[in-house]
Amino acid sequence: MKPKRTILCVDDHEQSLSIRKIMLETRGYRVIACSNGQEALECFRKGGIDLVLTDLIMPGLDGTKLIEAIKAISPQTPAILLSGKVKIYDRDTQADIFLPKGMYAPVELLERIRLLLVRKRGPKSTHERMQRVPARTSAA
Repeated sequence: MKPKRTILCVDDHEQSLSIRKIMLETRGYRVIACSNGQEALECFRKGGIDLVLTDLIMPGLDGTKLIEAIKAISPQTPAILLSGKVKIYDRDTQADIFLPKGMYAPVELLERIRLLLVRKRGPKSTHERMQRVPARTSAA
């Protein structure tokens, strides 16, 4: 059995956070839920996070600043930025994906998470092939 991937889910709106947590856990993910950016950053620093899913607008450390801090620690960690207030995010962000809340189906979010985690892990077959192929030496 493959180990569960861990998603750090951040939202200051408790109901949205709870719904997302249940949706992800029922799909086999381990979820660490945080209600603010500072708490999320502390959890991230402890390690073991495979993907970050954060709300944009939160008091204190907002989603954009949280992702900047996370990418400074671990540039390869995928991050998804969500917003209920902003429909198009035109400012600079280090998020891999921006999704306006209510403008996507839950299945789309799950598929984007799956693809980002596959991309982070890298193609498995290439790595396995490289281990099986013996190194060739040229006879001079």
